[in-house]
Amino acid sequence: MAKVDKIEDIVVWQLAIELTNAIYTVTNNTVFNKDFALRDQIRKSAISIPSNIAEGFERNSTNQFLYFLVIAKGSAGELRTQLLIAKNQNYISQSEFEKINKDALAVSKKLGAFITYLKEFKLKQSQNPKLQQP
Repeated sequence: MAKVDKIEDIVVWQLAIELTNAIYTVTNNTVFNKDFALRDQIRKSAISIPSNIAEGFERNSTNQFLYFLVIAKGSAGELRTQLLIAKNQNYISQSEFEKINKDALAVSKKLGAFITYLKEFKLKQSQNPKLQQP
Protein backbone atom coordinates (compact mmCIF):
# COMPACT_ATOMS: atom_id res chain seq x y z
CA MET A 1 0.00 0.00 0.00
CA ALA A 2 1.35 3.42 -0.93
CA LYS A 3 1.94 6.02 1.74
CA VAL A 4 -1.05 8.31 2.17
CA ASP A 5 -0.21 11.95 2.80
CA LYS A 6 -3.68 13.40 3.33
CA ILE A 7 -7.05 12.15 4.49
CA GLU A 8 -8.70 13.04 1.18
CA ASP A 9 -6.70 10.25 -0.49
CA ILE A 10 -8.22 7.49 1.65
CA VAL A 11 -10.96 5.74 -0.34
CA VAL A 12 -13.05 4.71 2.67
CA TRP A 13 -13.06 8.32 3.89
CA GLN A 14 -14.28 9.45 0.44
CA LEU A 15 -17.06 6.85 0.54
CA ALA A 16 -18.02 7.92 4.06
CA ILE A 17 -18.34 11.53 2.89
CA GLU A 18 -20.63 10.39 0.06
CA LEU A 19 -22.67 8.37 2.55
CA THR A 20 -23.02 11.40 4.82
CA ASN A 21 -24.23 13.49 1.88
CA ALA A 22 -26.84 10.83 1.07
CA ILE A 23 -28.06 10.88 4.68
CA TYR A 24 -28.45 14.65 4.58
CA THR A 25 -30.41 14.37 1.34
CA VAL A 26 -32.94 11.85 2.69
CA THR A 27 -33.28 13.53 6.08
CA ASN A 28 -34.20 16.82 4.42
CA ASN A 29 -37.57 15.46 3.27
CA THR A 30 -40.53 16.96 5.09
CA VAL A 31 -41.64 13.80 6.89
CA PHE A 32 -38.19 12.82 8.15
CA ASN A 33 -37.29 16.41 8.95
CA LYS A 34 -40.06 16.61 11.58
CA ASP A 35 -38.63 13.76 13.69
CA PHE A 36 -35.88 15.89 15.19
CA ALA A 37 -34.46 13.17 17.43
CA LEU A 38 -33.98 10.52 14.74
CA ARG A 39 -32.97 13.07 12.10
CA ASP A 40 -30.27 14.54 14.32
CA GLN A 41 -29.06 11.16 15.56
CA ILE A 42 -28.76 9.61 12.10
CA ARG A 43 -26.87 12.68 10.90
CA LYS A 44 -24.53 12.45 13.89
CA SER A 45 -23.86 8.79 13.15
CA ALA A 46 -23.14 9.54 9.51
CA ILE A 47 -20.87 12.50 10.36
CA SER A 48 -19.04 10.39 12.91
CA ILE A 49 -17.76 7.95 10.30
CA PRO A 50 -15.54 10.23 8.17
CA SER A 51 -14.77 12.43 11.18
CA ASN A 52 -13.30 9.54 13.17
CA ILE A 53 -11.33 8.31 10.15
CA ALA A 54 -9.88 11.81 9.80
CA GLU A 55 -9.16 12.25 13.49
CA GLY A 56 -7.34 8.94 13.73
CA PHE A 57 -5.32 9.65 10.60
CA GLU A 58 -4.22 13.06 11.85
CA ARG A 59 -2.90 11.63 15.11
CA ASN A 60 0.08 10.11 13.27
CA SER A 61 -0.01 6.92 15.31
CA THR A 62 -1.01 3.49 14.05
CA ASN A 63 -2.54 2.64 17.43
CA GLN A 64 -4.60 5.84 17.48
CA PHE A 65 -5.63 5.38 13.86
CA LEU A 66 -6.84 1.85 14.60
CA TYR A 67 -8.76 3.07 17.63
CA PHE A 68 -10.63 5.72 15.63
CA LEU A 69 -11.25 3.36 12.70
CA VAL A 70 -12.98 0.98 15.12
CA ILE A 71 -15.14 3.85 16.38
CA ALA A 72 -15.99 4.79 12.77
CA LYS A 73 -16.98 1.17 12.07
CA GLY A 74 -19.24 1.23 15.12
CA SER A 75 -20.87 4.40 13.85
CA ALA A 76 -21.55 2.68 10.53
CA GLY A 77 -23.44 -0.04 12.40
CA GLU A 78 -25.35 2.58 14.36
CA LEU A 79 -26.25 4.32 11.10
CA ARG A 80 -27.58 1.11 9.55
CA THR A 81 -29.79 0.55 12.60
CA GLN A 82 -31.18 4.07 12.36
CA LEU A 83 -31.80 3.64 8.63
CA LEU A 84 -33.94 0.59 9.38
CA ILE A 85 -35.89 2.56 11.97
CA ALA A 86 -36.40 5.38 9.43
CA LYS A 87 -37.67 2.87 6.86
CA ASN A 88 -40.00 1.26 9.40
CA GLN A 89 -41.42 4.69 10.22
CA ASN A 90 -41.95 5.34 6.48
CA TYR A 91 -39.52 8.26 6.56
CA ILE A 92 -37.59 6.76 3.65
CA SER A 93 -38.66 4.44 0.87
CA GLN A 94 -37.59 0.83 0.52
CA SER A 95 -35.37 1.76 -2.44
CA GLU A 96 -33.73 4.63 -0.51
CA PHE A 97 -33.16 2.28 2.40
CA GLU A 98 -31.63 -0.43 0.21
CA LYS A 99 -29.28 1.98 -1.58
CA ILE A 100 -28.04 3.81 1.50
CA ASN A 101 -27.87 0.66 3.63
CA LYS A 102 -25.82 -1.04 0.89
CA ASP A 103 -23.44 1.93 0.86
CA ALA A 104 -23.20 1.95 4.67
CA LEU A 105 -22.45 -1.78 4.67
CA ALA A 106 -19.76 -1.25 2.01
CA VAL A 107 -18.13 1.45 4.16
CA SER A 108 -18.29 -0.85 7.17
CA LYS A 109 -16.66 -3.72 5.25
CA LYS A 110 -13.93 -1.43 3.89
CA LEU A 111 -13.26 -0.16 7.41
CA GLY A 112 -13.01 -3.75 8.62
CA ALA A 113 -10.55 -4.61 5.86
CA PHE A 114 -8.52 -1.47 6.58
CA ILE A 115 -8.42 -2.32 10.30
CA THR A 116 -7.21 -5.84 9.50
CA TYR A 117 -4.56 -4.49 7.12
CA LEU A 118 -3.23 -2.01 9.71
CA LYS A 119 -3.15 -4.66 12.45
CA GLU A 120 -1.18 -7.00 10.18
CA PHE A 121 1.16 -4.18 9.17
CA LYS A 122 1.68 -3.28 12.82
CA LEU A 123 2.51 -6.91 13.62
CA LYS A 124 5.00 -7.06 10.73
CA GLN A 125 6.57 -3.82 11.97
CA SER A 126 7.09 -5.29 15.42
CA GLN A 127 8.73 -8.37 13.89
CA ASN A 128 10.92 -6.48 11.40
CA PRO A 129 12.62 -3.28 12.62
CA LYS A 130 13.39 -2.30 9.00
CA LEU A 131 9.66 -1.58 8.51
CA GLN A 132 9.62 1.00 11.31
CA GLN A 133 8.24 4.35 10.25
CA PRO A 134 10.72 7.26 10.32
